[in-house]
Amino acid sequence: MEIKTVVTGDLLENCYILEEDGKCLIVDPGSDFEKIKAAVKGEVLGILITHRHYDHIGALEACLKEYRCLIFDRGSTNEESYNPWPFSFKVIYTPGHSTDSICFYFYREQIMFCGDFIFKDSIGRCDLEGGDINAMRESIEKIKGYPSEITLYPGHGDFTTLGHEKLENYYFNN
Repeated sequence: MEIKTVVTGDLLENCYILEEDGKCLIVDPGSDFEKIKAAVKGEVLGILITHRHYDHIGALEACLKEYRCLIFDRGSTNEESYNPWPFSFKVIYTPGHSTDSICFYFYREQIMFCGDFIFKDSIGRCDLEGGDINAMRESIEKIKGYPSEITLYPGHGDFTTLGHEKLENYYFNN
């Protein structure tokens, strides 16, 4: 699977385009629809939304109008596996940054799109509307049970690994 990063908007949100066998998924279409559209090189099967803060969904309506595809978000998924061919991923509920925060775990590739739940050496804010530090602690404990080899693709900044965060992230250890 090829992963393209399209950095969008004033908050430099990471939108990801996943491509395999001429099919695509878009993760968190933040804004800059034309920039996202230019990066898409295949048939869009779905849009994955880690949470609905404005910087992660600014181009969502334009994407839905252009691609007329499935949407995977907290309101349309359960904590289970989904297989829009050729992709396979598991939805993991991870509230804390927001009530609707979820991660998408592509288990074959050992990669996870985590939105603003986890950043390299940090976590997402819990002081915004819908944020809850106690829910964040529970989500961190839940995610610690997943393999350390997983590469994490956050909503802002650089990617990291779950193993690195388990060792180095203050919030994983305090």
